[in-house]
Amino acid sequence: MSRLPLIGVTACSKQIGLHAYHISGDKYVRAVASAAKGLPLILPSLADQLAPSDILDALDALDGILFTGSPSNIEPFHYNGPASAPGTAHDSARDATTLPLIRAAVEAGVPVLGICRGFQEMNVAFGGSLHQKVHEAGPFMDHREDDSLPLEGQYAPSHPMHVEPGGVLAGLGLASEIQVNSIHGQGIDRLAPGLRVEAVAPDGLIEAVSVIEGKAFALGVQWHPEWQVSFNPDYLAIFQAFGDACRKHALQRDADASNNA
Repeated sequence: MSRLPLIGVTACSKQIGLHAYHISGDKYVRAVASAAKGLPLILPSLADQLAPSDILDALDALDGILFTGSPSNIEPFHYNGPASAPGTAHDSARDATTLPLIRAAVEAGVPVLGICRGFQEMNVAFGGSLHQKVHEAGPFMDHREDDSLPLEGQYAPSHPMHVEPGGVLAGLGLASEIQVNSIHGQGIDRLAPGLRVEAVAPDGLIEAVSVIEGKAFALGVQWHPEWQVSFNPDYLAIFQAFGDACRKHALQRDADASNNA
């Protein structure tokens, strides 16, 4: 019997009380376990303590990486953007860890799935930029959740999304239009070179991208398919495809190790 693929799950650095923590949302690790059928391994944001080569060495042990959402936003100097509004939550330790890691993972052929902040990290890592306040940028609607609602309401389908033909999402069998949730204040402004638009919202905001020349599964989505993933066939299809790619990588990694033994 083949082993479960080992799937890294990125963590945010967070101060809780007097202590610092590295945390990842329960919904992400559960989606990896239940929908992708992988063994989740939380990856701390320790770029300030480890050499870049040490962090990238983790790729040799992983079969995939999920780049999660977060309450924080990428510091705008990473994409030559203006300073953030006062009070904007940042996580410089995560930026320093995930931005080089996502580039290295794609280059190494390690399957990647980016969600919300992870989707934005993918765009920034490859040279794109972000709208810091989508609701104040041009023709876009307000994509933020209504925080007066319970979680079920906040994560409920919020708007339709057009799936571009011929891409990764269309290849998973998703219809040309599906319903998705919307829980983000930032979004893609300038698309990074080498990324393909996979889906757009009715206002034209990019909702999903893939790496055109990716060696393995490399998809980023702005919405949150991890939310109650088992009850939404479109969300489930994304995690199943990610899990399949991770299992393929695990088999190849094990075969390489056996041949080199």
